[in-house]
Amino acid sequence: MEHSDAQAQPGLLARLIVARREEVPAVIGGFLLFFLLFASYFMLRPVRETFGIAGGVDNLQWLFLGTFLATLVVVPLYGALAARLPRRSLLPVTYIVSALVMFGFAIGLLTDPENVWVARAFYIWLSVFNLFVISLAWSLMADIFSVDQGRRLFGQIAAGASVGGLTGPLLSTFLVAPLGHAGLLMLSTVLLLATLACARYLMKWQERHGEHDPARTSTGTSMGGSIWAGITLILRSPYLIAISIFVILFTSVSTFLYFEQARVVEATFTDKVQQTQVFGAIDVAVQSLTVLIQIFFTGRLARRLGVTVLLTAVPVTMMFGFGLLALVATFPVLAAVMIVRRVGEYALVKPGREMLFTAVDTETKYKAKNVIDTFVYRGGDAISAWANTAIVAIGSTGAAAVAGALIAALWAWLGLYIGRRHDGATRGKAAGADG
Repeated sequence: MEHSDAQAQPGLLARLIVARREEVPAVIGGFLLFFLLFASYFMLRPVRETFGIAGGVDNLQWLFLGTFLATLVVVPLYGALAARLPRRSLLPVTYIVSALVMFGFAIGLLTDPENVWVARAFYIWLSVFNLFVISLAWSLMADIFSVDQGRRLFGQIAAGASVGGLTGPLLSTFLVAPLGHAGLLMLSTVLLLATLACARYLMKWQERHGEHDPARTSTGTSMGGSIWAGITLILRSPYLIAISIFVILFTSVSTFLYFEQARVVEATFTDKVQQTQVFGAIDVAVQSLTVLIQIFFTGRLARRLGVTVLLTAVPVTMMFGFGLLALVATFPVLAAVMIVRRVGEYALVKPGREMLFTAVDTETKYKAKNVIDTFVYRGGDAISAWANTAIVAIGSTGAAAVAGALIAALWAWLGLYIGRRHDGATRGKAAGADG
């Protein structure tokens, strides 16, 4: 009896991350998957920013538009894959195709490293690629874990993304000189392919230990349906429409800050080396704080206060942040607002947004969610980029900051609505199950 009681007690790691003993391996597997995925992407982000700035800050909105148009092409192609492939094959096939494209860009950079059109195409492709592979990884998490598990564990799993996001730029900084841009792309490809082992392990774990849900179908079956099913599902669901608008408002706030960051940093630091060091310092601060919050606080906040607090805390903070920027647009103020926004995004908003999809059906997780994470996301980017450009041209950067504050207020209200609806529905189901 004493032995069985000891076995039932969770270990130290399980207590720290709010996981049951049998869930710890899955948390580690998810953590490693996101670590590898984000290290792969964040290695290349400095390369993308270098290629973007080379074309001039005043032309960034054209790259945003190009990214959105590319997304319009890729979304139906992904929809066709999702309709025909078994779910257990969807992630591997998508990642392998992405790896092949990345390898092709590496060859292009090796043969003609100064080609501006290769650089622009790479900027656009990486901006589309990162949303698709990250969205698909979270779709897998939403498929493997139940609503309760998502609330408790997604924060810790998302911490892998933050550690990878910290590791990637460090690898890029130290290896870009000996390997060059093409070498970084090849190393990034290896890391991306390594995530497939983690995905396979998680699928096997779900088969052995996952919580049974009659609404779920086997990962070995395909979802069928039209390649446009994701868009149709969104248009038929007020809940998904609300989430889509939430994402558009989120991208608008992020884009307004992105343009403000480019303007302030360009005006404050004229040397490119200094600019890179500043962006690196901000990244280190963001990822370090995010890891701590995700591991020790996100799961506890969601479990005790619900998803609502994760979706509203950052928008409310950004209302005051934009207000401060409207009054004092200096680099220290900007750096503080950027750090708070990005930490809040990774530690609160992103896990909270993913928790919204643990309570929906399989087709919504893989089709509608991907449309929201790519087409809607990049559409919001493109619209807000041109809106910011127009506001600054007509008014001033201060006017853009005021507009950002108003958008953040609407974002906070919508987060409150969606969060309360989700928390009410999931708690009702939990009460019914307990009864």
